[in-house]
Amino acid sequence: MYSVNSVKEFQDLNPFIVVGCGGGGEKFSNLEGVEAVGFIDDDERKQGKQFCGCIISDSLEKCLMDTDAKSLVIMLPIGAEGTALKYAVQAIDAGLNVITSFRSLSIEDNPSLAKFAESKNVVIKEISPRLDVVETFAGVAPEKSCEILPKISYTPKAPVIFVGGTSQECGKRTTSKKLGIAAMERGLTPAIISTDEMGLEEPTDFNFRAGSLSAMDVPAAILSAIKYVEEQKNPDIIFIEGQSSLTEKGNPHPRGLSAAILIGAAPDAVIVGHRPNHPYREPRGIEEEIKAIESLEPTKVVGLSINLKNAELDMDIEFFESKFDLPVEDVYNNGASKLLDAILDYLEE
Repeated sequence: MYSVNSVKEFQDLNPFIVVGCGGGGEKFSNLEGVEAVGFIDDDERKQGKQFCGCIISDSLEKCLMDTDAKSLVIMLPIGAEGTALKYAVQAIDAGLNVITSFRSLSIEDNPSLAKFAESKNVVIKEISPRLDVVETFAGVAPEKSCEILPKISYTPKAPVIFVGGTSQECGKRTTSKKLGIAAMERGLTPAIISTDEMGLEEPTDFNFRAGSLSAMDVPAAILSAIKYVEEQKNPDIIFIEGQSSLTEKGNPHPRGLSAAILIGAAPDAVIVGHRPNHPYREPRGIEEEIKAIESLEPTKVVGLSINLKNAELDMDIEFFESKFDLPVEDVYNNGASKLLDAILDYLEE
């Protein structure tokens, strides 16, 4: 009932004041036929600066004095519902139509807002997540958007090491755990973050299932986890277990998850796991995975963790070291001290 279905619905409500001078605000103002005559942002660093041909204001009252706007559009991120609600109420009370985004203010979750708009004889509509379209072509869709975490920016104090792999079930969880044990044996304080519901073994600090989150939320979850563990533990080094692979064939669905975890981790260095002759996965291989990781993030693969469970007799540690010119270890049988050396040597460089 309140969902916007075409750009003409925006055009019919011109001209607009836009709340939120970021990517969403710019995207809206660039829509065909949309006339944006004013911009508002609560960030004092943006106020007074030019944005999309206008000077950013700090209040709706000032924008109303300086423009002939008929409508307000709220383009704020997840987590800004309080601010969005404030501007929506102010706009409706001033006789403006309101367009809001599901990210910042859901009309379905705020029915009193719709009643207020009706009492003032103004239009209120929502730019929805278009899950109805997903249901049309996929046959099923969530009731609501899965994207719920606020976006954060955070720079870790400790070096972050990502443990990736060429496929699922190749040893990422074991490698992360063994690296943590090796770090403790050196007198370091490690933090180990597992991104799988099965990451329950010590010395893992905590685990969560990254695959339960929206791909948009995964980097925020990883950054929040890093921030949380640094506040709680003040670690010397942080190990983050990846999921699946960037390159595995046969089951492409988790590959986006792997990318999202890697992006959130923004690691200083990477260890790649591999299981030769995997009985039920289809890894492309070590070379392909290294290339994909180092293309996606400005980082460096510094060692390989080899799961020799299904390997042929000639596929030993020396074989992989000779082939890839990297330190290699069978961490299940030998521990991860050798790989930790590779990490620390690289960090020193």
